[in-house]
Amino acid sequence: MPKWARAYVRYVEALNYRVGRFAMYLLFAMMGVLLWSSVTKMINVPALWTLEMAQFILVAYYLLGAPYTFQLDTNVRMDLLYARQSPRKKAIWDAITVFVLIFYLGVMLYGALGSTVYSFETSERAPTAWRPYMWPIKTIICASFVLMILQAITHLIRDVAVWRGKVL
Repeated sequence: MPKWARAYVRYVEALNYRVGRFAMYLLFAMMGVLLWSSVTKMINVPALWTLEMAQFILVAYYLLGAPYTFQLDTNVRMDLLYARQSPRKKAIWDAITVFVLIFYLGVMLYGALGSTVYSFETSERAPTAWRPYMWPIKTIICASFVLMILQAITHLIRDVAVWRGKVL
């Protein structure tokens, strides 16, 4: 494979590895927020911000961890017929399905970008008592879609290498 393809794969996978490892620790942050929520409810001074903050952290945890999960190939898949295929045929099927994934993620990114721009322009806030700004979580959603698209392209490069009988 060309040097640029190897460099791209190494860079994207290193980036997604670091972001994914960071995202793993967001689970502890969410647990801390929910623990604080429980403590404040027990002393009859419930915090308004805890439920929404836990939801925002969960969204970041899930979406920022998705490219890392895809990179490690630990995502859930239905492989009744796939498991019986040769590595070359698996690479061909993966290359076909990754185009569908990239299209889907592109549509999602397009919608997320429009929503994020709107959020910035209007200083959008959640319609709750706490009223947090929405642009931080929407920005994280856009970034996660970009990282997922980059990881999908990495998988496509790896599939083409396997299909051609090369090692990346």
